[in-house]
Amino acid sequence: MKNLGGIVALLFSVALLVSTIVFYEPIAKVTGGTTESVKETKLEMSGDTGGFDAEKAIDDPTHDPSIFQADNTYYVVSTGISRDQENPGGIFIRKSEENLEGPWESIGEIPVPEWVKEYKITHLWAPYVIENNDTYYLYYAASMFGTNNSAIGVASTVTPEDTESWEDHGPILQTTSRDSFNAIDPMVIEDEGKWWILYGSHFGGIVLKELVNMTETRGEEYVLASRQATTEHNAIEGPTIFKKDDYYYLLTSWDQCCQGVNSTYKVAVGRSESIIGPYVDSNGVALLDGGGDIILEAEDNQVGPGGQDVIEVSGNYYMIYHYYDGDANGTIRMQIRKINWEDDWPTF
Repeated sequence: MKNLGGIVALLFSVALLVSTIVFYEPIAKVTGGTTESVKETKLEMSGDTGGFDAEKAIDDPTHDPSIFQADNTYYVVSTGISRDQENPGGIFIRKSEENLEGPWESIGEIPVPEWVKEYKITHLWAPYVIENNDTYYLYYAASMFGTNNSAIGVASTVTPEDTESWEDHGPILQTTSRDSFNAIDPMVIEDEGKWWILYGSHFGGIVLKELVNMTETRGEEYVLASRQATTEHNAIEGPTIFKKDDYYYLLTSWDQCCQGVNSTYKVAVGRSESIIGPYVDSNGVALLDGGGDIILEAEDNQVGPGGQDVIEVSGNYYMIYHYYDGDANGTIRMQIRKINWEDDWPTF
């Protein structure tokens, strides 16, 4: 009987080991290749990462965050505080010294140029900042919900933390109801010596256009993604392109933003071997035909994640996005997550 008991114990140990391998290996595969990647990818954020409290006069806006680094400081710019047409909210900026987690410190808003007031806005939207030859260029959108009477403006500085130092250069792109596209949600990228501006929201989809310089465009419009065939009102916007190894990755925000805990925003991805496309998802469906792999949607208290941007730090890629806090009556906040990789596809 003692020998039988030993045999049973041995068989149980072997079965436990096999089940552990079988269970954890698929998880590792889904999240990037090792059991270590099962760990939480969300960074522990601290400081001014978003909030609203009318009684305490707190309005810390983090919609559509975009992140960049200058020296040893990280900066995030975001959609401005919504006020009124006479005094619209300017692009908001905050900083963190030396790390992505924070503590983040709100700096304030960049002054609004007079020319945008003809668009009857209450705040400027969806900024993006990029550096070229030691100068930082800020791209931003002026528009109102539901229209493509819109413009993308640009400003520049050599001292991004000084909100008064940004020199505005006026509109770089404009659209009206006669146009197929919507000039909002700008993003700028350099590739093989050429500069490109990416933009678009609903209407005709996501568009890429070459830049002559940092304040002028030229040439044709390359349409990269559209959901007209699969959704009402072509619910795609907030594009971001980044390159890793042999592929260009196009991230977009899908569905409905800006409805608090009722938001249905989510982030989808496609990739291409050329910056101008064609972009496809992991099943080979073209993003022009409504394709795309959803890589982030509502999770726990984070409702409606989207408005994303990507930064590379020491060979790792991180995505910043906004969400509505389901544990705080839908308060807007920002989050940064490390991107995992599986078969050259981003995942969390």
